[in-house]
Amino acid sequence: MKVEIIKCLQDNYTYLIINEKNNYACIVDPGEAEPVIDFIKKKNIKLKFILNTHHHYDHIGGNNDLKKKYKAKIVGFKDDKHRIPNMDILVENNQIWKGENFEAKIIHIPGHTTGHICFYFSKEKMIFTGDTLFSLGCGRIFEGTYKQMYNSLNKLKTLPLSTKIYCGHEYTLNNSMFCLKHDKNNKNLGKKVLEINDKLKKNLPTIPSTIDEELACNIFLRAKNLEDFSKLRDLKDNF
Repeated sequence: MKVEIIKCLQDNYTYLIINEKNNYACIVDPGEAEPVIDFIKKKNIKLKFILNTHHHYDHIGGNNDLKKKYKAKIVGFKDDKHRIPNMDILVENNQIWKGENFEAKIIHIPGHTTGHICFYFSKEKMIFTGDTLFSLGCGRIFEGTYKQMYNSLNKLKTLPLSTKIYCGHEYTLNNSMFCLKHDKNNKNLGKKVLEINDKLKKNLPTIPSTIDEELACNIFLRAKNLEDFSKLRDLKDNF
């Protein structure tokens, strides 16, 4: 499987997961359709599935146009069936979703929204975390609770260290400045910040990160308890 990163809207990333044997593909969280259509045209991709991590418009805005154009099936969390229009396949926590040659475990990770899920492709060692886990950050808590978000992040911390993390936004530079402010003696973080700046200078995505990198550098994953995590999340909201 190959992952192509497609920029859309202001700072969103959508991800095209391509089976190179037959050019079948899934698209993850298409905030808009046009950049995806342009890429598919150039590469002769056959879009089969639209995978949504949550219902926010900047993650589903391109759903209906892509579904109509390619007859792709929309996959989303069962409890969001009234918030993600025209869903075809409803999935639930811990389910192994299979479609064509694609296979992913569904992990319910509430906090940012109550129905937020991620798609964990264990065979390929990659996970699509939407707006729950970012590189060096985590999502704002809109619908859920601090405890839900803390528990969701703890779920993700248990994945294999080499797992590649594909998140919903290019927030890494801002996140790195916050982490440095509160974890200034972290040598791993200092090294990662240099890598981030180098990538951005070259106009490259800072994504993917890995579970290993995040455990070493992401201050939210390094929080020792719920109280510390909650304080950090409040501070980040006003950073």
